[in-house]
Amino acid sequence: MSEVVLITISGQDRTGITSTLTGILASYDVNVLDIGQSVIHDSLSLGILIESPEEAKNCSVFKDILFKAHELNLNARFTPITLEEYEQWVNAQGKAKHIVTLLGRQITARHLARITEVVAEHSFNIDQISRLSGRLSLDKLDESRGASVQLSLSGEVEDIAEMHSRFLHISQELDLDIAVQEDNLYRRSRRLVCFDMDSTLIQVEVIDELAKAAGVGEQVAAITELAMQGKIDFSESFRQRLALLEGMDESVLKGIAENLPITEGAARLISHLRHFGYKIAILSGGFTYFANYLKEKLGIDYVYANELDFKNGKLSGKVKGDIIDGQMKARLLVKLAAEEGISTEQVIAVGDGANDLPMLAIAGLGIAFHAKPIVKEQAQHSIAHLGLDAILYLLGMRDRELAELENIK
Repeated sequence: MSEVVLITISGQDRTGITSTLTGILASYDVNVLDIGQSVIHDSLSLGILIESPEEAKNCSVFKDILFKAHELNLNARFTPITLEEYEQWVNAQGKAKHIVTLLGRQITARHLARITEVVAEHSFNIDQISRLSGRLSLDKLDESRGASVQLSLSGEVEDIAEMHSRFLHISQELDLDIAVQEDNLYRRSRRLVCFDMDSTLIQVEVIDELAKAAGVGEQVAAITELAMQGKIDFSESFRQRLALLEGMDESVLKGIAENLPITEGAARLISHLRHFGYKIAILSGGFTYFANYLKEKLGIDYVYANELDFKNGKLSGKVKGDIIDGQMKARLLVKLAAEEGISTEQVIAVGDGANDLPMLAIAGLGIAFHAKPIVKEQAQHSIAHLGLDAILYLLGMRDRELAELENIK
């Protein structure tokens, strides 16, 4: 009868360690049941779960491993695993797993302590922790750089909503974004990203910029804020604001369009997503006049927004066709997913206002970006401390991998 043993190796990393040790196991015809290895700052941690033949039970294989480890100045530990423990481990496969992603300008021990405390309280086991962001120099600090760490969890889900709530509280307290996703096939097969435009892809509300130019800035900004907070119907607020812009010359719009402030990380995010075959859409309660500028500048595939009405080169104060509100955005997202031949689970939606909530709710990954409080509370995920390219971390992409692409480009 065979036995199961966990071999744990630790020490200074160097080339050939894994090859040497597995070579010894091979000479005894040992079956490897599981293997995992990580290196942090040249320090190796290697685990090999083996099924050792009965004839090796008298320590020959373990003696050889121990001698070789000593020769290489490594620590070796052997832990017997009972058949019952092993079968429990086997039966756990296929059960729901989750990914927790931490996003911030820096990630400290306090952040990790609070997050892992909540994870433990909800009976999750941490299978793996990995850094997604690049290495940071202490000599040349770059405050614009972000930090991201990913935790892979296993265990039965007891109350995921309550854990989300705890994380939201910690996020607000410690200036850290925390995302929890089920680790399934959909997470690794997103194909379409739908962005809101104003205060998401760009750093302004265009209608507010137009209002300032028309001398009605305060009136329009007040209506905009009420709409974004969900305190006034979006379509009604839209009509009220647009009516105040009647008579504005198109040249004013052109000047604003040519100088739209692109949100931090937007160009980098879209460039990488397009490289990986994603389709990009703008679903906006703003205006096609401005969205089309972004389409050309950033490489957007689809634009759905409100079309302004002009008379003799001036705004009529009205819009052509139906107003694109929150419900329309959600319907457009479903329509685009169908046209692309994908599930809504494969769609990412990003927005900041109350009128984005319907599309954030139906997307597989709905992200409130630097959003109003009501949106943060209701959205699945929130990014408030980094730029749009932090979404790459939520997809599990690492800086070192993306840097290779950027160097190629």
